Amino acid sequence: CFALGNCTMLQIDALPAFNDNYIWLLQDTTQKRCAVVDPGDAAPVLEWLARHPDWVLSDILITHHHFDHVGGVAQLHAHTNAKVWGPALETIPARQVALNDGDRIEVLGLEFQILLVPGHTLGHIAYYHQDPTAPLLFCGDTLFAAGCGRLFEGTPEQMHHSLTRLAALPAHTGVYCTHEYTLSNLRFAQAVEPNNPDIAARVAQVTQWRAEGRISLPSSMALELRTNPFLRVHETSVKEKADEWNSRDNDSPSAVFASLRSWKDRF
Repeated sequence: CFALGNCTMLQIDALPAFNDNYIWLLQDTTQKRCAVVDPGDAAPVLEWLARHPDWVLSDILITHHHFDHVGGVAQLHAHTNAKVWGPALETIPARQVALNDGDRIEVLGLEFQILLVPGHTLGHIAYYHQDPTAPLLFCGDTLFAAGCGRLFEGTPEQMHHSLTRLAALPAHTGVYCTHEYTLSNLRFAQAVEPNNPDIAARVAQVTQWRAEGRISLPSSMALELRTNPFLRVHETSVKEKADEWNSRDNDSPSAVFASLRSWKDRF
């Protein structure tokens, strides 16, 4: 629970869904209003609301159209009349406000900037709250802890551009992605950079957390820049491993990214 610049007291919790999804629950503890990000299943949210009958679900934020992110939207909207925000370029159930790149919206008294980050899907968006002390990024399946989403619809060039855009956010930005993939992503990161001490330390920490039943999120942009191979395509050692994987000189950062993504798909 932390105070943001406009004196909103915000608590963020993860509601587990399916095998490895997280539905982010944003709680304005001063007003007892809450919002959820990517509710693929309505049940965990409805259960939380039943345990907190004096709270109101005011907003539903969607990053992209995949079912494990939107499957609970219509039921939640019907039950709570929460406002549904989602990407303009995709079909989102019950969406009321279509969001484009650069839009600015207010949720729970906080301003979020909309970033179009295609790659995983073509219309994928992220929600960024710029705060001097605690900037927040809800990035769906574009950027993962120590990884990135598969390219189901976009090109490697698009995804590399999207990740570069996110990597330029402040180093202390909290990174809230939507899957518990961190440990498997770190195993790949170690294959790419076996001598990176930050990756080794993160593997040990996340392994302990998971053994204790703790989640590995949120991350931070600073940590991703040190340990996420998909944000480290400019590093010589990363390029050399990418070249080794596809037996060619990957002569641009996006080509290095494409090689790494192809390798990860088969890892």
